[in-house]
Amino acid sequence: MLDIKWIRENSEALDKALQSRGAEALSAELIAADEKRRSLVQSLQDMQSRRNAASKEIGQALGKGDKDRAEALKAEVAELKGRMQDAEEGTRQADAALDDMLMRLPNVPLESVPVGSDENDNREERKVGAKPGWAHKAAEHYEIGEDLGLLDFEAAARISGARFTVVKGQLARLERALGQFMLDLHTTEHGYTEVNPPLLVRDDALYGTGQLPKFSEDLFKTTDGRWMIPTAEVPLTNLVYGELLDHDTLPLRFTALTPCFRSEAGSAGRDTRGMLRQHQFNKCELVSIVDAEHGVEEHERMTACAEEVLKRLGLHYRVMTLCTGDMGFGAQKTYDLEVWLPGQDTYREISSCSVCGDFQGRRMNARYRDPDGKGTRFVTTLNGSGVAVGRALIAVMENYLEEDGSITVPEALLPYMGGITRIEKAD
Repeated sequence: MLDIKWIRENSEALDKALQSRGAEALSAELIAADEKRRSLVQSLQDMQSRRNAASKEIGQALGKGDKDRAEALKAEVAELKGRMQDAEEGTRQADAALDDMLMRLPNVPLESVPVGSDENDNREERKVGAKPGWAHKAAEHYEIGEDLGLLDFEAAARISGARFTVVKGQLARLERALGQFMLDLHTTEHGYTEVNPPLLVRDDALYGTGQLPKFSEDLFKTTDGRWMIPTAEVPLTNLVYGELLDHDTLPLRFTALTPCFRSEAGSAGRDTRGMLRQHQFNKCELVSIVDAEHGVEEHERMTACAEEVLKRLGLHYRVMTLCTGDMGFGAQKTYDLEVWLPGQDTYREISSCSVCGDFQGRRMNARYRDPDGKGTRFVTTLNGSGVAVGRALIAVMENYLEEDGSITVPEALLPYMGGITRIEKAD
């Protein structure tokens, strides 16, 4: 959430930022709503001051024996009380209206973010590694998995409907190995603390990270009013919800390997075959909580941590800076890691690392004490995939495919595979 004071002082910058993201210029509407709220607050304060003064004057009038004056003042106090009740309700409504507008407002991009409308305007930063050098025919992951008898989309559809997958046997072990490898790497070498968070959260948690109120259609809601997490970003970031942190406790770095649940409401007809876009998938999440001065530096660090996963798996990928029109709602800047998939003959996103500034910190009311002791500031938050486990499985299947249809296990995963070096056709 953006600061209304900043908006009042930087209205042109806000409108320019919103238009760069393909949104409508809203500064005039926001400032008008804030002026209305401030006017109501001032009016209420004036009435409170007059009521207090009149109450004192009643005592003075009675002390002088001026009963008529005292009665007139009592009538005025009674009238003010009624008007104040209406003013308090009006102020609450104005506060709620402004908060709702601010909650629906996306973050302001950093100056280093390229201006553009969609993925075609994203900027490539670098390519890392090499594409597979084998000469045999490539195949898509769902063809490989079904030929091996280890991916069963028909059974998943019977059980749960579309956009679910049953992974079996050695391939299920390979997926488990990928997640365990990522957790071990991030906790033992990258300084993240492993967390096993709740998978169901309340409204406040999703408001805090920005999924509500604008993106409710992308979420699954339970019958008791809780929400299934779309990513572990939600519970991990909300670990500091409402907290006042000592500066010397920062940075905080958390990681979690969890199932994630998304309705994919805005993706009808896209990637309907295979595992690329599922209602349920596993992801290793990275979250950092830092002070205001270290957000950009931490963003580079987090992205490097996610890249290390792909490097150790021997996967070719590229790093893209998303343009203003392709960034997520709460991001100031985002790097996407796109892994090479030979079966599709293209790059596909496997990790997205974003710095959010104090956008989420303000929504969560999560602050830290300034080291100079002069006040508090909202925390800066970052989140990233370290990486999406299901998409990593797809990448390994397609990049380590052998001519006979088997899959070689990457060296980094061998310690987790119990002696299995190749994924072969199920008996």
